[in-house]
Amino acid sequence: MTASPEPHLPGAVLRPVRGHHAFEACVEQLGTAIRLGVYPLGTTLPAERDLAAILHVSRATLREAIVALRQAGLVETRRGRGGGTVVTLKPRTPSARAAARISAERRHDWLDALEYRRIVEPGAAYLAARNRPVGVRREQLEQAHAEVAAARKPAAHRQADSRFHLTVASLADSARVIEAVTSVQSTLHEMLLAIPVLGTNIAHSDLQHAALAKAIVAGKPERARQVMEEHCDDTSALLRGLVG
Repeated sequence: MTASPEPHLPGAVLRPVRGHHAFEACVEQLGTAIRLGVYPLGTTLPAERDLAAILHVSRATLREAIVALRQAGLVETRRGRGGGTVVTLKPRTPSARAAARISAERRHDWLDALEYRRIVEPGAAYLAARNRPVGVRREQLEQAHAEVAAARKPAAHRQADSRFHLTVASLADSARVIEAVTSVQSTLHEMLLAIPVLGTNIAHSDLQHAALAKAIVAGKPERARQVMEEHCDDTSALLRGLVG
C-alpha cells in the first residue's frame, strides 16, 4: 500500500516562491517538506505540472530542483505506469551520506551560522565598497573573482569561493569583520561538503560574485550590500532545504 501525505499539510507548507532565484527557494521548500514528514517515506510528490503551479515556478526550474533533491538522496524518479517522484530518504552519494550523519546539535550550529552570516557578510561588502579599493587592492579583488569564476573542479571552486569572500572582508579594513567572515566561511565550507555540487546554484553564484565585485570597484556600498544579501539568502535556502 502506498503511503499518502496528510491532505491538508502540502497546501499549508508549500507556497508561491518569492525571491531572486526560484531554484534555491524550490529546493528549500520541497526539502523542508520532505524532512518534516509532510511527504513521508514512500509518498509521491504531486505531478510536475501541479507542483510548478503551486510554487509559481517554471517546470524547468522545478526539474532542476528535483535533480538536486535526487542527488541529495531525498527522492528518486520512477518512469512508466505508477511512476513519479517518490520520497526515498536513501542517501546514494557521498555528500548525501555525509548529510545523513549530521547530528541535531551540528545542524543547529550550522543554521545559527547562516543567520550570523546574513548579518556579517553584507556588512563587510558595504564597507569594502565604501572604501572603494584601488591599485593593488583592486587587483587582489579582481584576481580573487577571476579565480572563482575559472574554477571547474568542486574542491577548487569551494576554496576559490572562500578566498573571494575573505578578500572582500579584507577590504573592509576591520580585523573583527575579517575574523567574523573567516568563522562563517569555515562553517559554510563544512555545510557545502554535505550537499551535492549543483551547477545551477554555481551559475547563480558566479553572476552574484561578478555583480558584487563590480559594485565594490564602483564604490557603491548599498548595491554591494544588496547583492551579498541575495547571495547569502540563496545559499541559505539551498542548505536549509538539503541539510537544515
